[in-house]
Amino acid sequence: MPRLMLTDEFWLKLEKILLQEAIYNKRNLCMTVEGVLYRMRVGCPWRDLPEVFGCWNSIYKRFNAWSSTNKWSRVFKALIIDPDWEWEFIDGSYVKAHQHSAGAAGKKPQAIGKSRAGNTTKIHLAVDGCGLPVEFEITGGDVNDC
Repeated sequence: MPRLMLTDEFWLKLEKILLQEAIYNKRNLCMTVEGVLYRMRVGCPWRDLPEVFGCWNSIYKRFNAWSSTNKWSRVFKALIIDPDWEWEFIDGSYVKAHQHSAGAAGKKPQAIGKSRAGNTTKIHLAVDGCGLPVEFEITGGDVNDC
């Protein structure tokens, strides 16, 4: 069985926030969230999720639905409690996009921009004085940090 990330104490706090955001799953909300966190931590394909988390396709569909309605961002912001604003650090990292990533059919805007390296995406992250994330944004690679 894979190592789980959420303690019981943290899960109780997170569960309240998830229910406020209308994120629910009748049976295994905890294991669905654990499956998403496991996949983000390990970086495995959705199909390679261990079965202990449930059906990979169900977890993927829930993650996709919650992401498309911006629920993950609202959960992240609700978890930020009393950040240390004495210092704030901002950084960004470029991620090179696959050559076939641009020009996908669909109506949703993609966070892909042109830079000297080609098609890139930039991840902006702001952390407080303790190094805890307080804000993040994903933009095209041609956007600066300010």
